[in-house]
Amino acid sequence: MLNNPIEYIHGVSTLRGDMLRKELKIFTFNDLLNYFPLRHVDKTKVDIIDELNYNNEYAQVAGKITDMEIMGEKRGRRLVAHLQDDAGGEIELVWFQGINWIQKALQVGHRYLVFGKLSFFMNKPQIAHPEIETFTEQKATGKNFLEPIYSSTEKLKARGLNGRVMGKFTYALLQLITEKDLPENLPESIIIKYKFISRFDAYRHIHFPATEKHFQHAVRRLKFEELFFAQLRLGLIKSARHRFSKGWVFDKVGELFNTFYTKYLPFELTGAQKRVLKEIRKDAGSGKQMSRLLQGDVGSGKTIVALMMMLIAADNGFQSVLMAPTEILAQQHYNSITELLKDMPVCVKMLSGSSKTKQRREVLKLCEDGSLNILIGTHAVIEDKVIFKNLGFAIIDEQHKFGVAQRSQLWKKNTIPPHVLVMTATPIPRTLALTAYGDLDYSVMDELPPGRQPINTVHRFENKRPQVMDFIKEEIANGRQAFVIYPLIEESSKMDYENLMKGYEEVKSFFPEPKYWISMVHGKMDAVQKETNMQRFVNKETQIMVSTTVIEVGVNVPNATVMVIESAEKFGLSQLHQLRGRVGRGAEKSFCILLTGSKISNDARERLKIMVATNDGFKIAEKDLEIRGPGDIEGTQQSGLLNFKLANIVHDKVILEAAREVAQNILENDPDMNVAENLPVKTYLNQQKGKTAWSKIS
Repeated sequence: MLNNPIEYIHGVSTLRGDMLRKELKIFTFNDLLNYFPLRHVDKTKVDIIDELNYNNEYAQVAGKITDMEIMGEKRGRRLVAHLQDDAGGEIELVWFQGINWIQKALQVGHRYLVFGKLSFFMNKPQIAHPEIETFTEQKATGKNFLEPIYSSTEKLKARGLNGRVMGKFTYALLQLITEKDLPENLPESIIIKYKFISRFDAYRHIHFPATEKHFQHAVRRLKFEELFFAQLRLGLIKSARHRFSKGWVFDKVGELFNTFYTKYLPFELTGAQKRVLKEIRKDAGSGKQMSRLLQGDVGSGKTIVALMMMLIAADNGFQSVLMAPTEILAQQHYNSITELLKDMPVCVKMLSGSSKTKQRREVLKLCEDGSLNILIGTHAVIEDKVIFKNLGFAIIDEQHKFGVAQRSQLWKKNTIPPHVLVMTATPIPRTLALTAYGDLDYSVMDELPPGRQPINTVHRFENKRPQVMDFIKEEIANGRQAFVIYPLIEESSKMDYENLMKGYEEVKSFFPEPKYWISMVHGKMDAVQKETNMQRFVNKETQIMVSTTVIEVGVNVPNATVMVIESAEKFGLSQLHQLRGRVGRGAEKSFCILLTGSKISNDARERLKIMVATNDGFKIAEKDLEIRGPGDIEGTQQSGLLNFKLANIVHDKVILEAAREVAQNILENDPDMNVAENLPVKTYLNQQKGKTAWSKIS
């Protein structure tokens, strides 16, 4: 029944059906059933005019039209009528458009039922452009349900398919379907535990509820369903991997790992690093393929964990690959890892878009004959030409910069897929991680390595610029370095470039050569020039780095202690936090100064307040999610996982946690869903197959 084409509903002609398909993607009964109203209006009672007051947003009244006249000239022309109810109260009705047509349609002395948005003019009640229909005695008590209002499009409205007509179609549809068409899809015990109404009633009440309370019950049930099935599907991907996937077994901790741990580890591991290593080692020894998301705030030491796992892979005779989103970041990983391993017999190479042909050939050969232990690079490492002898471990850094399809290319690099560790320094709020990355196992590093001090963050207005510059001079006098960052406003690279150049000149005027030297980096530079300017800063040949946001991810300059962010109000929260993480990498006290103009929006003010208040990336991520909503958070659009119709992972945290718990219990106790109570769930899932893009998720 629910798969019937939309034209089978009374009133939907072939032309209308065509419009609904094109404009709203409504093809079947089921699509219309899941096209939920924006809001409801209450026409359940008829108001007495004299009792109306400023608390009433809408009013529905019934009575006689006592007079009607056209007033005003040209643009001020309007039709004004007065309607009097049986209790003697009077309300004014006004029309500014369609005047002639309405004047012909209405008759003085006739009784009408009127509904609309209420306003007061000189303390008298008034409705502009009311909905109006002839009054009959059956209408005296109002409707027995709240009337739904649906969104429509301009094209549909032009064809007379407005929100109200959509409501008529939905009403007709609900007369056609029975409980048989909407069988239960949740286990009986869950329905009882959470006191859910039936699925059939939920659909009835979300469209045509008798009261606001009926509507709330319907929404609660359908939101749970949405989140529960999303969690269940992700859980099934994860559980299938845990149960059926094959993975290489790293069963020994050998000489390379032990030598590095005892002789070359630069500092004592934090508790969080030890815990995460243990989790990864357990996965890699289980015989199943590992897919783990490692989240650590900026500077929490994820690279060391990744390196130690690559050494375990090498101890077990496997090669590893580390993929970073930008050449600068890949180069940095390469530099820091070769530095750490310089006295060890480990072959580490780098491959990127700008690798010379000769060097590229050499790397490909070492990869193929197995003498290369660790390959570091940009997405050049996943090209088909790169053939490994036995790839066992793959690390993807800054996961959100890569599409799902790019990640999956790594899977094909071996007969048995390598273990995959996905790292991100962008803390993802728990709710988002459960929803967007629910198919990955999940590790969090929430401690900073010893000797790191929290970064002192302040907000300063433009008029304090001279003091800010003086402060930078003091830090430079103490042998430190500083970043000055300008925002990228994507619409206009020309303007960005001009802003940056203006900024560069301004910084130069405060810091004249030859006493001070400045590096500059921006997107228009070629890679070599960019790299040279970066290196000069890293090698302390320049004291100040003026840059656009290209340095957001991973640039490591322990001697830099000041980060000035120009026009900080133009940055999102997570970006501000990422940029701040570029300082505070050494043992010295570091500072982040957020410079803004004097006029900033409330939203921006809120963001800056949070930045000043906390260094905790997870708190910042939670706030970011609240301010921006889930759709804008990096990397989630590509997965299309958060396009919930009703649920919102920010506001519905409680429902999400409950849905997740139920899904987990089912998967733990009955992963194939063969127990009688779980059969409705299994049946529903099988019916939905092919309707979602789940197969594409890594």
